[in-house]
Amino acid sequence: MAHNNNKALQPTLLAVAISCVLFGAALPAAAQQQAAAKDKESAALEVIQVTARRTAENLQTVPVAVTSIGAEDLKQKGIENITSVQQYSPNTTLQVSRGTNSTLTAYIRGIGQQDPLWGFEPGVGIYIDDVYMARPQGAALDIYDVERIEVLRGPQGTLYGRNTIGGAVKYVTKALSGDNEFAVRGTLGSYGQQDLKLSGQTAITDKLFIGAAGAVYQRDGFGTYLNTGAENYDKDIVTGRISLQYQAMDNLRFAFAADDTQDDSNSKGGHRLTPSLLTKEAPPSNVFDSNTSMPEDNSVETSGQSLTMTWDVNADWTIKAVSAKREGVTDTNIDFDSTRLASLDVPAFYEDEQTSHELQFLYNSDKLKFASGLYSFNGEACGAFGTVIVAGAGVTVENGGCVDTDSIAAYAQGSYQYSDQWSFTLGGRYTKDDKDANVFRFMYLGNKHPRVSGGTVLQVQTNFENSASFNHFSPRVGFEFQATDSVMYYGSYTDGFKSGGFDMRAVKSLNPSADQPYQPETVDTFELGVKSEWFERRLRLNAAVFSSAYDDMQVTVQRAVGNNVASQVLNAASASIDGLELEATLAATDALQLNLIVGYTDANFDEVRVFDIPSQSVIDVSNLWSFANTPKLTGTFGGKYVMEVGGGELVLNAAMSHRSDTQIFELPSMLDFGSYTLFNAGATWYAPDGHWDVSLQGRNLGNKEVRIAGYNFALLAGEQTITGYYADPRTVSLSVGYRF
Repeated sequence: MAHNNNKALQPTLLAVAISCVLFGAALPAAAQQQAAAKDKESAALEVIQVTARRTAENLQTVPVAVTSIGAEDLKQKGIENITSVQQYSPNTTLQVSRGTNSTLTAYIRGIGQQDPLWGFEPGVGIYIDDVYMARPQGAALDIYDVERIEVLRGPQGTLYGRNTIGGAVKYVTKALSGDNEFAVRGTLGSYGQQDLKLSGQTAITDKLFIGAAGAVYQRDGFGTYLNTGAENYDKDIVTGRISLQYQAMDNLRFAFAADDTQDDSNSKGGHRLTPSLLTKEAPPSNVFDSNTSMPEDNSVETSGQSLTMTWDVNADWTIKAVSAKREGVTDTNIDFDSTRLASLDVPAFYEDEQTSHELQFLYNSDKLKFASGLYSFNGEACGAFGTVIVAGAGVTVENGGCVDTDSIAAYAQGSYQYSDQWSFTLGGRYTKDDKDANVFRFMYLGNKHPRVSGGTVLQVQTNFENSASFNHFSPRVGFEFQATDSVMYYGSYTDGFKSGGFDMRAVKSLNPSADQPYQPETVDTFELGVKSEWFERRLRLNAAVFSSAYDDMQVTVQRAVGNNVASQVLNAASASIDGLELEATLAATDALQLNLIVGYTDANFDEVRVFDIPSQSVIDVSNLWSFANTPKLTGTFGGKYVMEVGGGELVLNAAMSHRSDTQIFELPSMLDFGSYTLFNAGATWYAPDGHWDVSLQGRNLGNKEVRIAGYNFALLAGEQTITGYYADPRTVSLSVGYRF
């Protein structure tokens, strides 16, 4: 019986043995496959979401040249201000303007705004969430409690409320989720840097969420005013934001946001590039040192409120309404000649207020994606400045006025999925702007502050009121070809438009037609691009080539005429801009990621016919002019390495950023600066519990001296007055953050 049982058992044991051998061989193979699949997934690049087309989409499916940097990347790269984003977006210039601490100079693909004076339209639109900032004052935003920063290159008018002829920069704040969250971050760094950031959110009820964030930024100056001992290039900013979200129904929600920023940093003094013939002062040895005959007081306050309603009508349709108000007040002192002598002293104030309403209709189905909107904008921008000129006796030239803008627009853009591979895009925008301006320019005896009325008038150089209307239709057409699941080609033609206006520095006594409006400018841009991912999403390669015909380009020119400064806003006849952009990211290993960003811009004036005040004739100066703030080559090569340290995760970052020769104004001058390369590096450690992180960051570690702006008055007030302004020197900071 037992024998029979053993015989019966033998095949079973044999089968089990064979199964165990096969399973034993298969088990590590399966484990290896799972591990390999896991490794591939961990090494694969993360999916980047953007809202370039008014809806959340994968960056790789959006037929627009766009750069997106998320909150963690911003922290790991040590990006604390929006101006640092220029290193990570090709063909982009984002810099602090001359003589200011928080006014932004923004250019994309050669198009931007050289002059930050009130009343001028920026060529690059700055958006806080969906709200457009009409003025550059206060637009050099510090970064706190953000979800990401997006840079859209090329005209964006068919998708955005206010037409942006050069591109758009979107400051996307962190959304409310109703979760209990709190975060605090403190930073100590070079030049006495002491920053503190706080943010948090919670749910008051299951339908009402609230969030708040604030930051304090303080830093000593990079230099001093030598004759007063006051700080120069210091930082003293307090900023805050509060937000509410109410889920009225499952498909209807309201969101309110308010922000306020107060910048009490000292006025910024320029570095003389030439010795003063009047005071015998030599250029200071430190480019961050200056002299002044003015108070160092400076105040810039910007604030805004917005209310957004979002109604998901059904699975396909969403209606969104955004109403917003923003205002800003700047009171500052600019010493043009940067000497102890009370000459070329410019006390100035700017006040602006804007109200906008936007109604969006968004449709999203399998075949059609559609965004359209109605937009209205009302803005008032006022200001005045007095230029104290010494020429034997003291006199002051006071320039000021206001410009009111009423704008309405309708826009629409749709993409239709014709087949699995082909889709087509068609869009258009109609804009109508009405502008009313009053401009004055008086010469007074003695020193007069623009905030103080009265004074003895020696000469009325300008005093006029005028109105003008401008309208334009901007089309966009494009195609998208999905060659494979991971490769998409696209092409587009886009027409961009920027409204005309009035020169707020007009000098009718020197230019009789100065009271006439300058005309709108337009740009026609053709673009071909590719969005691609390779090697199981280990390599992301996005590239674009573009060609733009720029017509009636608006350029502000200021010249010294005797002891006066004559201003003109010119419509340069035509210019051509061609270029290419490359953004590549490689997950070289599970731990190592490499990035390469390259931008090339070839921008040339074809014809520039200007009214020459000394000769009182029209001349063509296209052979003398070059594009301002537009280096031919921009590039960044960087890397990120991740390792386990102390049970947590250590992220090492390093980047070299290069910019070729840059011309500050359209005409060559001593201010123009050669090419330079900056090196930044940082290390960020995340604790195992996920609550704590520590970040050490070094910027401009080579301590490169980089001139980014200035004033150039070759012969004014009896001497050559040329002053420069510079990017930050080498800085190192240590941050500690906690969040739950």
